[in-house]
Parts: sequence; structure tokens; C-alpha cells
Amino acid sequence: MAILGSLLQSTIHFGETIRKRIIPTHDSVQQEAVLTKLILKAKHTAFGRQYDFEGIVRSAHVGEVSLYDQFKEIVPIHDYNKIYNEWWKYGLLGYKNICWPGRIKYYALSSGTSEASTKYIPLTKDMFNAIRKASIRQIFSLSNFKLESKIFESGILMLGGCTELNQSTSYYEGDLSGIQASKLPFWFQLFYKPGKKIASNKDWENKLTEITRNAKNWDIGIIVGVPAWIQILMEKIIAYYNVETIHDIWPNLKIYVHGGVSFEPYRKGFEKLLSEPLLYIETYLASEGFIAFQKYPNQIGMSLVLDNGIFYEFVPFDESNFTSDGTIKESAETKLLGEVSIGVEYALLISTCTGAWRYLLGDVVKFVSANEIIITGRTKQFISLCGEHLSIDNMNRAIMQVSNQFNITISEFTIVGVPFDSLFAHHWYIGTDDVVSKDQLKEALDAALMELNDDYAVERSAALKEILIDVIPTSYFYEWMESLGKSGGQHKVPRVLKNKNWESWKCFLGSKGIH
Repeated sequence: MAILGSLLQSTIHFGETIRKRIIPTHDSVQQEAVLTKLILKAKHTAFGRQYDFEGIVRSAHVGEVSLYDQFKEIVPIHDYNKIYNEWWKYGLLGYKNICWPGRIKYYALSSGTSEASTKYIPLTKDMFNAIRKASIRQIFSLSNFKLESKIFESGILMLGGCTELNQSTSYYEGDLSGIQASKLPFWFQLFYKPGKKIASNKDWENKLTEITRNAKNWDIGIIVGVPAWIQILMEKIIAYYNVETIHDIWPNLKIYVHGGVSFEPYRKGFEKLLSEPLLYIETYLASEGFIAFQKYPNQIGMSLVLDNGIFYEFVPFDESNFTSDGTIKESAETKLLGEVSIGVEYALLISTCTGAWRYLLGDVVKFVSANEIIITGRTKQFISLCGEHLSIDNMNRAIMQVSNQFNITISEFTIVGVPFDSLFAHHWYIGTDDVVSKDQLKEALDAALMELNDDYAVERSAALKEILIDVIPTSYFYEWMESLGKSGGQHKVPRVLKNKNWESWKCFLGSKGIH
């Protein structure tokens, strides 16, 4: 393993050097090439014929109008429901050449965090290759972090979905993390933990138990997974072996790769489980594709993956482009990468090598440089009952401030907008196992939000008359998720509750005697 680890480190340094030399430096050139390739490959599909992809390419070739201008003029914007009902559902029935050449053999199941129904996201061979290519690039980028050679000799624990996929008549389905783990290259199996047998366990609690029992037999240097479940796993391991920190079991643990949700609310509780700091590396791997990853230490944002099967459009996340409930308008204004402004929030539209076309991903991002982004929320997960425009980014920052102020750990929280007298209120549910005054916490949280968000501050003196707080055990959030069949893997607690999720949450809390 030591020889293989040293060889891997040398390969990483060499690979990143070569990659920087051969990849075009102009973002717009890379993106134009991606869109051209996508349209050419899909021109003979049902979708391509419907929207005359061949004509789009021909007109662009003779210089009548740019490829993108024609593309956005002819192809409508799709959210999941629209593209599924009009196109993707036929792939589930076994039809081929619908939105991408061939028959779709794999679907990633995703419920997101704002809707209760399961989404079926197509996965093609081209997308598997694109994700693998981006993953290798992320590994190459480790050369920027000046790591010790022994880290490349340690194991990598990937805590994801079940690798035992569900088989339907014409396709397989499962969590993206599980599908990807089932397709790892042979050389990676030497480093990969928990291994195929444990990873195929469909019972999440049993899987955590098996990992815990085997933890002392592994030399883990890198952990990968959603923060909440990684923290729960580390707590189980520490309790099982009756040790102080996870480094008593894994002394060579140096790196945590996370994504899918802001890490900040988890940081304080996470670091209580460590005896030395970890290097945190953020990644943005959605069920629809590998969007971005952190390339450098102390990098504020993540670098977009620009030449790898995904074409991006950016929609300013404001009232002119979205309705009050976060639904995108047909007339929404779109911008290309070179047209965006730093500090402005945009919803992501993507066209990909899975046959997603001008597809609303659902995430809201903010640019911190020309092609580096941070995720600030979801198009359906924000609170604006009366114009307060409270984003998930605002919520995360406020929670981080009050947790530091009171020296408590707040690993989970959620919020719902409710009527209050004839006006409105925000009802917060704060998950912590530390002792804190609810009244003091409420006052501090309200003050932090007013400092972070001017619109919120204005409405607190107008229509937003109150904020309500319930402090509850952190475990309640995970028990509720389990009751919905959403334990482990890529499932995250929704930060904003609406509709069915709100009704389900109320029923669950009622069973705990909270009304």
C-alpha cells in the first residue's frame, strides 16, 4: 500500500501539471464547445427533432445567429415536473432515444429537500464518464494542498447510499452515491471503505453498526459524506470504543470532503470529535452531475467544471424571474458565465449529457470570482412572507453566529412561515443538546438576522411581527427523516418547511408532545 500510495501521489502531481497545460483557459470557449457537442450528439433524439437541433447547428454554422441565442430562443426552460412529464417518463417505460441517444439504464433517486415526491434523474454512460473525469480532476487538485505522502497510503471512507440497486423492468435505480460506489475502478477498491459488502447493506442503522465494528481495523485518512451522517457515525465509533476523539481510532485522518449542504452549522459539533484540525474540501456533486469543487486550500468558493458535459445558464434569483413560491417564469432572463456579476444570486439552469435541457437544478448560487461559486440556497427553500427575502445562506450565518455567541452546538434547524394575529411570524425549530435560554437565543437570532438582511430588519418593524422558537433534541430531526424513509446517504434535513413536509413535521412533533 505504501508503494501504491507513493505512486498515486506522483501521478496526482504529474496529472495536474499536464491538465493545466492542455485545457483551454477561456471559460466561454469551453462552454461553447460543450453546448455544441451536446446539441450535435442529441440531434437525432425525439427531443432534438422536436426542437430542430440540426437546424440550430446549421444556422449557427452559416453565421445567421449564435448557437446559444438560437438554443435559448427555441428550447423552453424546464423544471423537473415539466421535463419528466413531457420526456423523461418515457425512458422509465423502456423507450430509447428520448432526450439522449440510447436507452437509459440507470436512474438516480432524489427527493431533494423541498419536495416529498421522489425524482428520477437519468444517468447515462456519458454522465458516468463525466463524473469519473471530474472526480479524477478533484483528486489531481489535491496536489495544490501540499499534503504529506502518507495520506495517499490511507483508506478513504465514503459514507453513501446502498450500492445494491433496485432493479425495474428496464432500468436500475438508487442513490447516486450508491450507484457511483458500485462502479468504482478496480485500483480504487484498495483504498475504498467500507468495502462492497457493507456498502451494499440497505439497512442504514445496520450499515453504521458494521462500519463502527470494523473502524479499528481500518487506517482512514479521508472521509467523504453528508455532514450530519458523518458526525453521527463518528459519535457512534467514539462511544463504541470508549475513546475521546475519532483520532484515537484513525490517527491519520486528515481530510473531510463534504457537499450538498452548508457545513457551517455542523462545524462546532464536528470539531468536538477531533483531536487535531482537518482539511475541509467542499464539493458540489448533484444527482444531475458534477458541478464544481474546491481546488485550493482556503478557497472561498468552488470552481465550476466547465468542459465536462454540462452547459450552464444563470437566472437572476429575483421577482422578475421567479414567482413568490420560487417557481421560474417562462420569460425568465438568462445569462452566460461571462455575463454574471459577483455577489448576485443566480438559479442554475443546466443542459447535460443525460438529456437534461435548460433544466432548473433548484440550487441558488453566488459568484465570488469569475467562475467560482458558493451555494446560498434553493429556489423553493427561502422565506418571504412579506418581503423579508430570508435565504438559507442568511439562516446558516445567523445560526453560526448564535452558536458561537452561546458556545453551543446547533447541528440542525428548520423554519416555517406561519400566520400571527392578522400578520406573519417565523417559527424556528432549533436542534441542540446543549442547555440554552430559549428567550436569549430568540433575541440573539433575531438580532443576527436583522444585521445580515436589511429586508428582514425592515419587515420586523412592519408585517413580520414575531419569531417563535422551539429548542428540541437534535435526534428528533433524524427520527423524523427516518419516518419519511430518508435516513442516511444523501438525504438532508430541509431548512424550510412547506406543504407536505410541514404537515408531516407537525404530526411528528405532536407524537413527541410538542404542539
